[in-house]
Amino acid sequence: MSNVEKIIRLKTVLSRTGLSRTTLYRKIAEGTFPRQVKISVHGAGWHESAINRWIADPAAWRVDHDDRGPDKRAGHGQG
Repeated sequence: MSNVEKIIRLKTVLSRTGLSRTTLYRKIAEGTFPRQVKISVHGAGWHESAINRWIADPAAWRVDHDDRGPDKRAGHGQG
């Protein structure tokens, strides 16, 4: 059995976290919320596991604890 990482979209992330869209993007820029992953030319989503870790302990979550790709500064690569 394969352990496939699920990608979830913005609407689901907002619903699950209770954050507003503005707050979510501010937190990404601050480095206190997982960054999106590009899934198409105009689409992005989040790794469900990263969102689950943030939900489990939002006050302690930092980008450096959940780096899933090349080292990027917060606020860059958000398209």
